[in-house]
Amino acid sequence: MASITIQASDGSGSFSAYLLEPGEKPAGVVVLIQEIFGVNQAMRDTAAWVADMGFIAICPDLFWRIEPGIDITDKSEAEWKRAFELFNKFDQAKGIEDLKATVAAARKLPGANGKVATMGYCLGGRLAFIMAEQSDADVNISYYGVGLDNLLAELNKVTKPLLVHIADKDEFFPPDGRAKVVDATKGSKLVHSYVYPGANHAFARVNGVHWDGRSAAIANGRSAEALVTALG
Repeated sequence: MASITIQASDGSGSFSAYLLEPGEKPAGVVVLIQEIFGVNQAMRDTAAWVADMGFIAICPDLFWRIEPGIDITDKSEAEWKRAFELFNKFDQAKGIEDLKATVAAARKLPGANGKVATMGYCLGGRLAFIMAEQSDADVNISYYGVGLDNLLAELNKVTKPLLVHIADKDEFFPPDGRAKVVDATKGSKLVHSYVYPGANHAFARVNGVHWDGRSAAIANGRSAEALVTALG
């Protein structure tokens, strides 16, 4: 399992990031942003998909300030309890700092072409949305991010493409909040929101309990097209 070490920008230490490379380089880099389950098998499988498309995949351990190396699933009640404990302890502002450091490091990776995307899921979907507002990433992709409606005040700061994949039956993001996001992004040249009918939260989590093959295929196709356009 390949990994790299990234220095935190606040001088508090360093953290690891899972790394998977494509067969041919130079290539664009996709920074994958974890769910509340850490850098687990689902994220590694997603990295494999990204590398198969011809991009360098890098997935930083954002829970390192709490406990490095979290790797759990969505398959048991105990793991869900642990995941929510981690989520409640997680400092999102520090997480964004770590993601910005990861993007900066990704631009300089051996074999990288200098272009970088972020693509996040669940918690990572929220962070990808924030990265669109606060970072210089070349494209940002958010899968079923939660509480996105309280991030809309800074939507005017988005200067690069942002894709927002929204589950129509998301149990963690109420309908009124989802509707606000769709309304706020309607007609935007940079921000595109897509709603997936009948899909629950985490519909694209590989081997997840809410996997929806049709919705995942459509969303992933849109993501792939956006990545190719932005990263080459």
